[in-house]
Amino acid sequence: IIQICEGDSESPLDLVKKRLKDFLSSKDLRTKQGAIAEFFIHLYLNNNNYKPEFIFYNLEETSIKKGFDGFYSKENETYIVESKSGSCTSKKISHSVKINEAYQDIVDNLSGKSKKGKNNPWKNAYYHANLIDVGSAKSIRSKIAELRENFDRGIFCDVKDFNIIPCSTIFLDDIWTNQWSDDFIRNNSVLEKISGKNIDVIVVTKKNIKHFEDYLNV
Repeated sequence: IIQICEGDSESPLDLVKKRLKDFLSSKDLRTKQGAIAEFFIHLYLNNNNYKPEFIFYNLEETSIKKGFDGFYSKENETYIVESKSGSCTSKKISHSVKINEAYQDIVDNLSGKSKKGKNNPWKNAYYHANLIDVGSAKSIRSKIAELRENFDRGIFCDVKDFNIIPCSTIFLDDIWTNQWSDDFIRNNSVLEKISGKNIDVIVVTKKNIKHFEDYLNV
């Protein structure tokens, strides 16, 4: 949790948990679910030897990051991560829908067509990579800097040139069922519509957010 939230920080665990608890307490349910879903994606990637080149929070304020949800490195490769989530009670929700939404966000951010505005996603990535506690290698910082400058010049990127990890999380109504995961296993044709240099997808079904909130309260 310290690594995800603050990088190579010397903050004690109890304080990091308090900061995350305070961060989540100010959010509505939808935003809270999105942040918790993203946290577990980062936890999985950290545990599988992907190095985060960022911290969990937006640097300018106590809010969700602008731009990409995650930028990772592993074995001389870099990866763009986007996480989408929702409640099982939402209309027409499925892991395929959320994977497609995450993928489209990556495409739109890279191509300068994001519906969230014309913010340069590489600018935020560059700020994160330059934090001392993130510890990004100079080669990665230089690569991001070049992408940032190209974006400002109107030279955008094609998703086919990047390793991408679109992610989906569905929160259940506190009653466990395999329905959503089984549905994705039976029908994952959305993967045929996704392009990238290399593509991994992460699909998570969570019973609730309460267990994570309980952990923060311990």
